[in-house]
Amino acid sequence: MRNWLSFALIWLLGSLTLAQAAPFQAGKHYVVLPAPATTQEPDKIEVAELFWYGCGHCYTLEPIIQNWKTTLPEDVHFRQVPALFGNLWNIHGQLFFTLESLGKLDEVHPAIFQAIHNQSNRLDTEKAMLEFVAPYGIEADEFKRAWGSFGVRSKMGEANRLARAYRATGVPTLIVNGKYRIEGGMVGGFEEMLKVAEFLVEQERKPTAANTPVER
Repeated sequence: MRNWLSFALIWLLGSLTLAQAAPFQAGKHYVVLPAPATTQEPDKIEVAELFWYGCGHCYTLEPIIQNWKTTLPEDVHFRQVPALFGNLWNIHGQLFFTLESLGKLDEVHPAIFQAIHNQSNRLDTEKAMLEFVAPYGIEADEFKRAWGSFGVRSKMGEANRLARAYRATGVPTLIVNGKYRIEGGMVGGFEEMLKVAEFLVEQERKPTAANTPVER
């Protein structure tokens, strides 16, 4: 009887320890992707945000995630990936990559959200975009060349492949190290999304994480 009680106590303590160590569960708080997606910096743990400039939730998340990004340790790489789900989504995605190719993305990126959501500027035509970027020192010819460049087209193709690999159906969505998808609806809010991302980043630091996705 004493041995049985000892075994039960050990099992209970082990269960409690496991519960404390794994506050988030696959299928409930995040999804394990069937095949890992490629990451931008293989020597770092990547957190990618799939987003769209026209998405109200992405607009709300933007200042939160930009602040969170500054707290990430050196072994974590954060990137934003435009969701290319057609029509205006693709136009805004191409705008993102065009500005990136011109070295103007960091400067103009927040203003795009503001223009769309606070100034009723959809940025859905060439004329609207050229007028919008002009105050940032971007000439019309320069913008047009970048817009149609091979580099931007290649980035668009990569973003399409990533969205398929992520198996995402909406935004904003977080992807940790190409292996785990976190959706706002699964966890109840933006702050919780970031907590789940931090948990999965910690899991990726473990020696076995590279070959064994978290399936608790």
